[in-house]
Amino acid sequence: MPQDGPDHLDDAVLAALFTQRAVGLAVLDPQLRLVHANSLVEGVDTAEYLGSRITDVFRLDDPDTTEQLMKRALAGEGPVRDHLVRGRLRRIPGDRMFLVSAYRLDGPGGGDAPALGLLAAVVDVTERERARTREAALAAVRDAVGHSLDVAATCRAFVDALVPGFADLAVIEVVDEVLRGADPPVGPLPPETPLRRAASGRCGTVRDTGRAGEDARRSLDGATRRLPLRTPYALAVADLRPRLVPLTGDTPWLDADPDGARAVAESGAHSLIVVPLTLRGAVLGLVSLYRCCAAEPFDEDDVSLADAAGTRVALGIDNARRYEREHIIASTVQRRLLPQVEREQTAVETAHVLLPGRDSGCWYDTIPLSGARTALVVGGVAGEGLQAAIVMGQLRTVVQALAGLDLEPEEVLARLKDTTDRLAHERAALPAGDSLQSEPLSAGCVYGVYDPFTRTCTVARAGHPAPLAVGPDGRPVALDVPEGPGLFSADSALFAPTTVTLEEGSVLALCTAELLSGDRAAERITRTLARPDRSLRQLGDDIVYALPEDTRSAGAALLLARTGTVSDHRVATWDLDQDPTAPATARALVRDRLRDWGLDEDTVEATELIVSELVTNAVRYGTPPLRLRLLLDATLTCEVHDGSTAAPHLRHARTVDEDGRGLFIVSRLASHWGARRGRDGKVLWTEQELPAGG
Repeated sequence: MPQDGPDHLDDAVLAALFTQRAVGLAVLDPQLRLVHANSLVEGVDTAEYLGSRITDVFRLDDPDTTEQLMKRALAGEGPVRDHLVRGRLRRIPGDRMFLVSAYRLDGPGGGDAPALGLLAAVVDVTERERARTREAALAAVRDAVGHSLDVAATCRAFVDALVPGFADLAVIEVVDEVLRGADPPVGPLPPETPLRRAASGRCGTVRDTGRAGEDARRSLDGATRRLPLRTPYALAVADLRPRLVPLTGDTPWLDADPDGARAVAESGAHSLIVVPLTLRGAVLGLVSLYRCCAAEPFDEDDVSLADAAGTRVALGIDNARRYEREHIIASTVQRRLLPQVEREQTAVETAHVLLPGRDSGCWYDTIPLSGARTALVVGGVAGEGLQAAIVMGQLRTVVQALAGLDLEPEEVLARLKDTTDRLAHERAALPAGDSLQSEPLSAGCVYGVYDPFTRTCTVARAGHPAPLAVGPDGRPVALDVPEGPGLFSADSALFAPTTVTLEEGSVLALCTAELLSGDRAAERITRTLARPDRSLRQLGDDIVYALPEDTRSAGAALLLARTGTVSDHRVATWDLDQDPTAPATARALVRDRLRDWGLDEDTVEATELIVSELVTNAVRYGTPPLRLRLLLDATLTCEVHDGSTAAPHLRHARTVDEDGRGLFIVSRLASHWGARRGRDGKVLWTEQELPAGG
């Protein structure tokens, strides 16, 4: 090898480096001025910029940070490696992204001597960063969209995912009928179809027209419009294809859309992508994406990304629409299955609050029972949608039927759990592919009976919160009700009731678990109830006003009851001897009292016969003590109590039988009749409808 070979090799290496076009190389003096360079990147004429500062050559957005890093390299603090900067080139429009590395050039004295300058390597990574930005934007849409079953929230998440990373301004509009749960129309979208703006967003660099302009923009969310014909928006929903639309130069279609033209001018938008939101050939809406001011215009790769993102949000909107429609149906079913009118009870005042929400399985009920008693019921089936509402209706019907049998609260819940066990078994027997197989059943119920004569309330509960109660003086009343197993649980434990004596004017609150969520919820509700000067309706409203925000979206039921007694003027009670004279005595007592109450003779005669048969039955088959009670309210109630727990049964006597016709006669004369057992015997009772004005 020739002696001067290494020098020639060095020259060859330098020549190769400074003539290649993959990496821009620049030699900078200590003042960071360009003294020698290769062609750098396309669009920069080296000779034109000799003597200029490197930050001016590439017109960097943040030149100060880059200069500080290079000065540290000059000072010997280490090289700059892969510093990502944003800038612009004179002959290439739009922003460019560069990776900059800088290395100190030492003189003959090495690192101890002042640096001769820097060798800077500049790589144009604009396309790589654009691809990365597109990937990040699509990933953001995938992460953000699809987690909510609310159309507005889905659209808002979509806009937030794309602005400002991908677009400076985004608007998403949905076909108005789709927002109401209707099926989307099959494309092409008919002209003049109203679209409602579901969400919009813009980055801080978009031109503003002041606070008034911002308020005007926000007020457009929720507004409807019909797409002007012969515009990119109308064409996109006509042929169901996305469009890349430059907004610079001649744009005659803006003449057909004055509002759009004004918005484009105010925002400084220069590039537009319009994407129809389609799914299985149906049109759900339209997405409009804008880039404004100095931002890089959209290209065809951006259109592909916007189209993929539009497919994602269209699926999210459709899922939310389907859920909304099912929720509407479930809410309608729930409302129809709940009491349609307030029932006026004999000795208890009630009011309810039903909060609409995701939970469509909660219910309440007030059921009049014999003897002026009232059953108070609140329950809930866990889950959303139509199936929860259907199961709720089944359980409410069963509770009403069981209440009519005059069973004790713990017996009602035991029979109700038998029913839910059968329902769970039927669901488990469905085919493996049935969607109900994946929906577990869970429900709870609290059932209480208030007796105005003893002023007692007997309560049992199945996987449900216990009632809350306050006395007429506002003091809390302890209701320690043992929790029984949930209605669909495998637990076979027994239900244990609790009986509490309540003063007249006490308030009971039965509610679903959602109302008891949050810190010290029971204390908050009890404190609200301790206001005897307010009506039950006002108390229910006050409880709702104090709820945490997240409780209201779940849905809940609240039943309030204020206890009372039966007026002495409307009730009569007699103790009778357990002997054959008792029926005659009872007839005389009843006749006099009914005439004092002003009832007509037909009612008096029918009641005498009813009472005679009931007392005769108690004398013949019952045991002491024997008691007769009349109650005058909306109906006339007759009750005969004796110490035996054996209840009679209605039967049809044969022609030759001399007895056995008593209960048959009673059933013909009374509107309703029955027998209920207690801890000290049984009661035979009847109810008679009173004539109008009677």
